[in-house]
Amino acid sequence: MNMTRKYRPLFEPIRLSNGVVLDNRFALSPMITNSSTKEGHVTEEDIAYAKRRAASAPIAITGAAYIEEYAQLFEYGFSIDDDRSIEGLKQVAEAMKKEGAKAVIQLTHAGRFSKISLKDFGVVYGPSEMKLNSPVEHTVIAMSRRKISHVITQYADATRRAIKAGFDGVEISGAQRLLIQTFLSTFSNKREDEYGADTLDNRIRFGIEVLEAVQQVIDAEAPDGFILGYRGTPEETRGSEVGYSAEEFLYFIDRAMETADIHYLATASWGKNIYRQTIRQGEYEGELMNKVVYDHIAGRTAVMATGGINTPDKALEAIECADMVGASTPFVTEPEFVTKIANGREDDIDLEFTEDKIKDLAIPEQAFKDMIELMDIGASLSEKTRSELNKLRK
Repeated sequence: MNMTRKYRPLFEPIRLSNGVVLDNRFALSPMITNSSTKEGHVTEEDIAYAKRRAASAPIAITGAAYIEEYAQLFEYGFSIDDDRSIEGLKQVAEAMKKEGAKAVIQLTHAGRFSKISLKDFGVVYGPSEMKLNSPVEHTVIAMSRRKISHVITQYADATRRAIKAGFDGVEISGAQRLLIQTFLSTFSNKREDEYGADTLDNRIRFGIEVLEAVQQVIDAEAPDGFILGYRGTPEETRGSEVGYSAEEFLYFIDRAMETADIHYLATASWGKNIYRQTIRQGEYEGELMNKVVYDHIAGRTAVMATGGINTPDKALEAIECADMVGASTPFVTEPEFVTKIANGREDDIDLEFTEDKIKDLAIPEQAFKDMIELMDIGASLSEKTRSELNKLRK
């Protein structure tokens, strides 16, 4: 390697708390290509895309795998909701691990944001009843205690399937307004029972019980070195209103780490350059979000910064307040993003895309349906490249 000296901190190995050693500080973050079948089954395109990026980072995390039909976030994402999904997911895991990377599958429940559930079944679930107008006028159904118990069991069952499929770990996503986050938020949680808004311990209860159930499966069935990650949004605000504060999020994370052996915590949110986001309210107002989290964690687990990290210099900046840097969109058009930095070829990084690159990059021919809007929000790829990718879904 002929690495540029200043980037060496990005290539120091890191040992997770379960003993797993990763060769550098990069992670391939979750990205749904929307190339599975409507039933959530893995396709050859899913496998080829994963295989092409097998050498991109020492740990790779799949896009959202939905744990039940009512949990589906994207129309052509893949499922982990019954045992029939195991065989296809096994092929994805094998493709991801082909060059020695650790393969982690993200387990997700979209809650009220499951447009697919609304389209197919006419219902979406959440902590409390809500009247919403987008994408059509509808009512979010408040989850009964029985439904809550059912979903917790589904997280456990999905973990069991991930182990059987040969993944090296699972990531529980409680970020970006998915179901677990909506229980924590006073914007969406108006319940009056033990999962309700009266106390912070009640609001975190659902997320804690999910992690407890997942940990029990890992303890009983997973091989040594199995990774458990958690993805969270450290603050939720709407203008001057607070759904939950950074202080409350950190309290939740402390309880989560007492409940489960979490090997990394990834921060995630909405907008551009999330890794530079600052806290908007409360004790930490104005402070860098990742620094607040990083200082609070104080080495108890690895912290992963994500969001807008699409250049070597941004990665170097992010690692100042994190142990790892997660990127997703750069690997779409440049699977060798990390390799080129390692070899001192950072000037050769090419994040542009034209349709003639589809075959080499193994990009599914109708990839990223419903994803371009999210890419536009993050703007990690150029407008020209997003426009070219947008052509695929048409």
